[in-house]
Amino acid sequence: MNDGSPEVVVVGGGVVGLACGAALARDGRSVVLLERNGSVGLETSSRNSQVVHGGLYYPSDSLKTQFCVTGRRLLYERCQKYGIEYRKVGKLIIATDVVEMEVLERLHRQALANQVEGISLRDCADVTRLEPRVRAIAALWSPETGIVDAEALVRSYLAEFESAGGTVALRTRVVGLERRAGNWRVETTGGDDTRYDIAAPVVINAAGLFSDQIAGLAGIDIDACRWRLHFCKGDYFSIAASLGRLTNHLVYPVPQGGGLGVHVTMDLSGRYRLGPDAEYVEEPALVIDSAKGTSFALAARRYLPEIESRHLEPEMSGIR
Repeated sequence: MNDGSPEVVVVGGGVVGLACGAALARDGRSVVLLERNGSVGLETSSRNSQVVHGGLYYPSDSLKTQFCVTGRRLLYERCQKYGIEYRKVGKLIIATDVVEMEVLERLHRQALANQVEGISLRDCADVTRLEPRVRAIAALWSPETGIVDAEALVRSYLAEFESAGGTVALRTRVVGLERRAGNWRVETTGGDDTRYDIAAPVVINAAGLFSDQIAGLAGIDIDACRWRLHFCKGDYFSIAASLGRLTNHLVYPVPQGGGLGVHVTMDLSGRYRLGPDAEYVEEPALVIDSAKGTSFALAARRYLPEIESRHLEPEMSGIR
């Protein structure tokens, strides 16, 4: 724009906001991205399992399925293009009794309807061959599920955004949004409580856990629209290295309650963790209750009988 104002303001410096900013800047738009923290990608983008999901859980006509299946393929392509570390380790969703077997068969039908590649049911002998330390009567095998270096993914979008001319403003909170004469007036406050306004015709709300608050500032009735967020906290526990190579793949129970159940994942360095659980909370606090280690171990022992609470240490938590 002639007065130096940006064409687009992106609110939120997580992986979604950075990806939006990078695409717009690459297309020749002038973009300013506002991030309330002192660095990008510090919240949901980094506090997760770093799992690239296959897309098998949700109804075929849902946006979750469409974005997950297509996004997984595009994510692997991006990792190859930009040298982002990832690995298709594959995932087993296991059944330990006949009731869970019925759930597993429903998941299999859903995965086939979602056109997830390579999905197959495996019997007890196959599970033992794939995972000698896992106890299950059957499993659903998803070979396209993988893990990714989430921090490197965030950095790749940041580098793309800035190299295309995008500007990042850190420690900058949005405290007001008002429509004026074809522009949005974005009122912000900095780390030193300095207030300043930015004018732009387009604002993208990528504020993650605080996106409902940003929508409210824009004049949207978030309750009428059913957009108010309800925070679900998940804790993770690291598993003692003394157990050695615990699994060869990601191992999940059948979905339980508000999440996918306490499952075993590994990172790219080979460290194992359990989690997350699912606990609805009023505010996005990240303190881990170490006493949960007992219930985590109990949940995992249903399919990994070697795990005891003494093998677990609190690692991190995330909010979704």
